[in-house]
Parts: sequence; structure tokens; C-alpha cells
Amino acid sequence: MASSPPMLRRPRLILLALVLLLGLCSAAAMPLRDSPRWLVTLMLAAGILLAWHWRLSGQIGRQPRDEPLPAPPSDMQAQLRALNTLEAQLEYAPVALFRVQSRQVSPLNSRARRLIAPGYASDRNSLYEQLSGEAPNKRRLISFEAEHGTERALISTATLINAGEAERVVALMPVESELEAETLKAWQQLVHVLTHEIMNSLTPVASLSRTANDILAESRDQVPAIMHDNLSISLAAISRRADSLADFVATYRSLSAMPPPQPERIVLHDLFARLSALVGPAWRQRGGEAHFSVDPVSLELRADAGQLEQALINLATNAFEATQAQGHGLLTVSARLAQGSRLRIEVSDNGPGVPEALVGQIFTPFFSTKSKGRGVGLALVRQLVHGNGGTVRYARRVSGGGLFIITF
Repeated sequence: MASSPPMLRRPRLILLALVLLLGLCSAAAMPLRDSPRWLVTLMLAAGILLAWHWRLSGQIGRQPRDEPLPAPPSDMQAQLRALNTLEAQLEYAPVALFRVQSRQVSPLNSRARRLIAPGYASDRNSLYEQLSGEAPNKRRLISFEAEHGTERALISTATLINAGEAERVVALMPVESELEAETLKAWQQLVHVLTHEIMNSLTPVASLSRTANDILAESRDQVPAIMHDNLSISLAAISRRADSLADFVATYRSLSAMPPPQPERIVLHDLFARLSALVGPAWRQRGGEAHFSVDPVSLELRADAGQLEQALINLATNAFEATQAQGHGLLTVSARLAQGSRLRIEVSDNGPGVPEALVGQIFTPFFSTKSKGRGVGLALVRQLVHGNGGTVRYARRVSGGGLFIITF
């Protein structure tokens, strides 16, 4: 072991010598207590010694300016590195982490702060109430309102003791986009299987009915008239129904055979001008109005222009059919930047809107509120929007009518 510097070995010896010297001086002064001059001399000597000792102690306690402070022990450095690593991992964890203590909720990492920032959760207090009321050691799905619609999230809670106080850590992972993507994928697979199997059965039925009808026409003189007429009517009905069903199935093939999007820069003002030229005349011919607006005019979006245009045409067609009974139908399509710098496109009308009990089903394939509807239009809208990285939802307007909100 290296020896300590001489300066560091002296303090105790110096202090001991001072104590002994002062003791001797006091003993020597006892016989001379009647001599004031001698007592003053002893006191001055003791003061000089004490000042000398104080100066030496100060020099020992100070570090030279040109020498660095001693490094912490290696085990302390390892603990500091581990603590910094853990803090970084928590900060950038792929789930939102919240702390609940005495029903007070606070975010713990960047994902949690982003979740409650403007542009995501629209009612932070309502979300906090759900988090603070969640039972410990549970895992389930919850729903909360976000700027782009209702968001479902997987929540998991754990209890721990920190500095003698109990607190809960809540992990929240939004899964709405993943669930919607899996739902669309499942519907695509189902529609693909159904259309494939139905078409495989329809093709021979349609072909055989036409062949039988041709044979019947050739053997008209060999078959009684009544039987010939009955067979002809039956075969014609089979052929018509086969053709109609084939057309119906072909409509649903678009849901399972959607081409991948080809993103490009879209100037929304130009896109809305094209839409106005396409759908505006029909509304004006019926005595209604169709308004299109973009704020600011320079708004742009990167997406597949054809697919986005088709989605908006489907929504405009849906609004046109919903306002047939209105004396003055009104369509409003607007685009603007919402909170969180999200692009928000709204398509609204002054029709009766969708009944509350049916809102959760309107984007489902094969479901329609119209007597002759096929349930393809809105399902296709959702697929087109989702394929381009957006979301679409239905909202009920306070003033009445329907409102579809597309968010990118």
C-alpha cells in the first residue's frame, strides 16, 4: 500500500504536541500567576501555536487546484452506469408507464407524456380516472376517447413499495390500430374464401343453365308446349339469378383484392376541386349544395391519390343517399390541421344520421342500413383509409346529421 504524504501524517502529532505544550505552560504559570507580564506572554505563545495549527489543518483539507477530484470507487461507478441505463430504458420503453399514488396519476416516460399531450387523448381526466381506479395485478382492455376516435388499450397494473409507501405502476399500450388491422385482414381472408367458393359453384350453374336453354330451344318440336314454356321460364330464372349473384360476389372481390397504395404528394385543394366537379352537379340538380374547403389552402398529404379520392366519393355518395328525403340536402367536406399536427378531413351532411345502436357495425362488410344496400361502401372506405395510414370514424353531430372523420 502506498504511504500517505508527510503533510497528511502530521496533524495528530502536532495536535498532541500543542496540548502537551499548553499543559506545561499552564503548570509553569501556576507559581507565576501573580506576574501579569508572564501570563500575557504565555497566552500570546499559545495563540501563535493555535494559529499555526489551524493553518496547517486548512492546507491539509484543501486539494491542489491542478489535481482532479478523486474518482469514486469502481463499484459505485458500476451502480451509476446501471442506474442511468435503467432510467433510459424506462424513458423509451415501448409502453406508456404511469404512477398512481394516493389516486394521483403522473406519467413516468416519454410514451406516457405523448399519450396525454394535445392531439391524442381528448379527455385526460377521464383517462386518469380509469387508471387510478384500476385494481392491482390485473390485465384487461379499456377504452378512452382520442382525437381520432375511440381508442382501445391493453392495461396492466403492478403494486410496489417505495420508501415505505405503497404505489402502483400502470402500463398502457394502445392497440386500436393493431386490432383494426387484424380485423381488416380477417375480413379480407373471409371475403376471399367466400367469393372464391361461391364463384366456383356459380360458374358451372350459369353455364349449364344456358346450355340447357339452348338444347330446349333446339328440341322445341319434340317437347310439349306447356312443358317447354315451364322449362324455359325455370332455366331463364336460374340463369338470371346466377348472373346476379356473380355480379354481387364480384363487388365483394374488391375488398379482398385491393392493390397496395402508391403514395404520392397530394395537394388537397386540387383534390377537392376534382371532387367538387364530380359530385357537385348531382347535389345542385336535386336542389342541394356541396361545399369543399381546405384550411390552409397549402395543405398537402402523402397518400395514394386514387384511393383517397375513391374513399371520399363513397362517403359523398353515402351522404347523397342519406339526404334524399331532405328538402335541401347539404354536403360539407373540409380539411384542416387538428391538435398534434394531425390532418383531419370531415365529411358531413344534414341527413338523419346513423342510429346509435348501429354505429359500431356500419364499417362491417355485408352490413347495410339501406334496404337494397350491399354493405360494401363504408367497408371499402375503412380499408382504403387504413391502407394509407389513416383512421376513419363516425361521429354524431350536435346539430344533427352524419359526420365521418378521417385522420392522418
